[in-house]
Amino acid sequence: MQKAHAIIVFLLLACVSAVAGASEAAVKAAFQKKYPDVVVESVVKTPLPGIYEIFANGDLIYADEKVAHLFVNATLVDTEKKVSLSEERKSKLTAIKFDQLPLNLAVKRVKGKGTRKLAYFADPNCGYCKKFEQDLTKINDVTIYVFFYPVLGADSIEKAKSIWCSKDKIKAWDDQLVNGIAPTAAATCDTSSIDKTIAFGKQKGISGTPTMFFIDGQRVPGAIPVEMIEQRLAAAK
Repeated sequence: MQKAHAIIVFLLLACVSAVAGASEAAVKAAFQKKYPDVVVESVVKTPLPGIYEIFANGDLIYADEKVAHLFVNATLVDTEKKVSLSEERKSKLTAIKFDQLPLNLAVKRVKGKGTRKLAYFADPNCGYCKKFEQDLTKINDVTIYVFFYPVLGADSIEKAKSIWCSKDKIKAWDDQLVNGIAPTAAATCDTSSIDKTIAFGKQKGISGTPTMFFIDGQRVPGAIPVEMIEQRLAAAK
């Protein structure tokens, strides 16, 4: 009898799962029919009845079951916990495991023992990156991987390649971002690493600089205060 009961419960759960999957698949199909050029990565139910979360092109979109209406650039907030569910979901969906980053394409800097790890994508002309670099001088015991990600125009690409071809990449990078001294090396070396970094960043939806990744894979777009960097380094495992 107990065995039969267990089988019935299993079948009921399987049916519920199948229905949920079918609903999410239907929402995805309806969305793709209306927007065939948009790549949908996932569709899941939200805590709101009849509302689904669509993750596409690195963005969260909310839709009803028939995709008759969309909420774009909207934030879903849990008023009890007072947290943004959208931010939590986006942080999880856009995370990249640290060992899946193409670290061979980055410039590596070790401060102190370098036991903690941080990677970030930066443009040499990015004002926020310059502020971020100033803050990084205050952080010790960290290994930093800097990905040259020149997305602000032709001058950024030129400077990134010049820095890459400098005898001392780290010094040339610091001169540009911290000291305000433009690089002078001729970009005659192999700069394919920068091209590969740009391709990787676009594939992963990295749209701005700086964009950081911590050892737990969490993505943090934009410059954040030193205190928050320290907190995330301490919390990341």
